[in-house]
Amino acid sequence: MSGPARVLVLANQKGGVAKTTTTLNLGVALKDRGARVLAIDLDPQSNLSMSQGVDVENLPITMYDVLVRGVPLKDIIQTREIDIAPAGIELAGAELALSAMIGRERQLERAIKPYLELYDYIMIDTPPSLGLLTINAMVAADGVIVPVQCEYLSLRGLAQLNQTLGQVREHLNPRVSIVGIVPTMYDGRTVHSREAVMVLEESFGDIVHQVRIGKTVKFAEAPVEGKSVIRYDPTGQAARWYRRLADEVIARDPRTHHGRAAA
Repeated sequence: MSGPARVLVLANQKGGVAKTTTTLNLGVALKDRGARVLAIDLDPQSNLSMSQGVDVENLPITMYDVLVRGVPLKDIIQTREIDIAPAGIELAGAELALSAMIGRERQLERAIKPYLELYDYIMIDTPPSLGLLTINAMVAADGVIVPVQCEYLSLRGLAQLNQTLGQVREHLNPRVSIVGIVPTMYDGRTVHSREAVMVLEESFGDIVHQVRIGKTVKFAEAPVEGKSVIRYDPTGQAARWYRRLADEVIARDPRTHHGRAAA
């Protein structure tokens, strides 16, 4: 894999759809496939950081300082299962602090730029809203992956997300679009789950990933241990789901095809 990092944002303004779980486990699975991975925690709840055992209460500097004070990203990165740029609760004040700044939507893009050659994938976990932090992520992104809970109400939120992305494309980042939709909390035994996936595929076609992320208690247990589910239960079903998702993400990566064309 050559060239600068592919920047992928995990976004969904609805909470509780396994966004953080997907950011971390997809990142770890990509690393297991030989990729250099950085995960950026852009959610004031800091779940991504905490699920890698980062003590978010006692961090001297966090993503807040990178975005608002221009601290270099390398100064906050911690190496865990993958490299993590952690968040703390003060990130909740970033929207307000950023709103007064010129070029406020491009702060994250500027922060990431010097590190694009050091990684193959930069994954960004966003808050469950379409505010300035998520906009920053979209402006910095090559593509957006949307974890979607397999139920009708979740599908409706996609239209709003698409609308915001359209505005970002028009004004700030013409190259960004949804590159993957990941059905999460899937229960193949229920008609509701199966129908929700059918509706997704009818509406969005090929960008819906083939893998279905189901439900398992392992997803709740792993963060308590400060681990991804891939390290916590390497032979379990959950680890297999995310390895498969990583393979699908790599297969869709434009750089993979360039590599094949050159070979």
